[in-house]
Amino acid sequence: MPLLLVLALMALPFLEVWLMIVVGGQIGVSWTLASLVSLMILGVAVLRHTGRAFREVLQEADEAMRTGQQPRKGLLDPLMLMAGGILLVVPGFITATLGLLLATPFTRPALRWVFAGWAARRMRKMQDRVNEEFAAGATIPDQGPFGPRTPGDPFGRTPGGTNPGGADQGRPTANRGRVIQGRFEPDEDDRH
Repeated sequence: MPLLLVLALMALPFLEVWLMIVVGGQIGVSWTLASLVSLMILGVAVLRHTGRAFREVLQEADEAMRTGQQPRKGLLDPLMLMAGGILLVVPGFITATLGLLLATPFTRPALRWVFAGWAARRMRKMQDRVNEEFAAGATIPDQGPFGPRTPGDPFGRTPGGTNPGGADQGRPTANRGRVIQGRFEPDEDDRH
C-alpha cells in the first residue's frame, strides 16, 4: 500500500499539468488561470476560517484534559477543513476537487464516517497483532532505550547478559524477558 501511495503522489504533478492543458484547450488559457487563482483564493479563505476554529478546538481540548472531561467538539472536522484548504491552495484541478470534498459541509459527514471506519479497522488489526505477539511469548531484547545496557545498568546486569547473583545467573540473554499478558484495573482510591 505505501508503494502505491508513493507512485500516486509521484504521478500527481504530471496528471495535474495534463489536466490543466486539457482544460485550457477547452475553455481557454485565461479562464483556466482565472479558475486556478479563484480556487487558490478560496483555499486561503478556508484556511483563515479554519485557523480560528482550530485554535478554539485546541483550547477546549486542553481545558478538557486539565479537568478530566470529554471534549465537546471533535478535532476531525477542523483537520479536514485545514487539509481541504491546503489542497485548494495547491494549484491544480485534482487537488482542488479533493480540497472541495474536504471543505464542503455536505461531504464532510460521509468522509468522517469513512475515516472512522478505516480507523476502527486499523485499530482492530493492530490489537490483533499485539495479542498474537503476546500470546506467542514475545521477548524484550537486552537493549535499553538508548542502546545496549552498560555495566552501570540499573538492573545490575553485566555486559555479558547475566545478572550477577540473580535468579537468571548463567542463563543466556535469549531465555530472559518473557512478556506475561495481564490487565491492570485501578482501585477507586487510585483514580483520585
